[in-house]
Amino acid sequence: MLRAFGEDLWIADGPPVRFLGQFDYPTRMAVVRLTDGGVWMWSPIAWSAELSEAVAAIGPVRHLVAPNKIHHLNLGPWAAEHPEARLWAAPGLARRRPDLTFHGELADTPAPAWSQDLDQLVFRGSVFMDEVVFFHRASRTALVCDLIQRFDPATLSGWRGALMRLDGLVGPEGSTPREWRASFLRRSAARIALQRALDWSPERLVIAHGDLPLESGRDALARGLRWLGPPG
Repeated sequence: MLRAFGEDLWIADGPPVRFLGQFDYPTRMAVVRLTDGGVWMWSPIAWSAELSEAVAAIGPVRHLVAPNKIHHLNLGPWAAEHPEARLWAAPGLARRRPDLTFHGELADTPAPAWSQDLDQLVFRGSVFMDEVVFFHRASRTALVCDLIQRFDPATLSGWRGALMRLDGLVGPEGSTPREWRASFLRRSAARIALQRALDWSPERLVIAHGDLPLESGRDALARGLRWLGPPG
């Protein structure tokens, strides 16, 4: 369930979650072993004893990270299993989950606890939702949650498949859902973020939903977010 994806980086695919009552979204999380030996978890998938044991073999879980305000469903079970871990909220999430105690809100600069290992930035400009994108230096991997989605066309059929294709979320041309694109009323802010992400020159890209890109991470970012216009 947990597989190595690069130096001190692992990923795991979880069970699908139902979105809008109609669409089953595959899920994926990333696990980073920090310089201090602690574990940093990005977009945790559903908790299971088997997965928890595999993560514990890497190191003690110290950080649970929700990269946007809709990726929070599994924070509670993981926090209950690891009460010593700190929870980190994307902009706007803490108000949505008053039942959870967050240590802080994610911003454009990494927290000191992981600044040696990861860089980060916030994709702003949408009136709907900001997303925090990360770059793991040791493996040269960018982590993008919902901004880029690439669903396998072989798994899609009927009106749901047609709608996903119309939404631009299928195959190598997979990108950002159209309704989310339309909410970026200040695209200049997002273009600045995109340029910063491209400047990382990531070699690989991990996304939370769909097939992992086969091309370079930098190319996948540029391709998936080209609807924003020229970066910078």
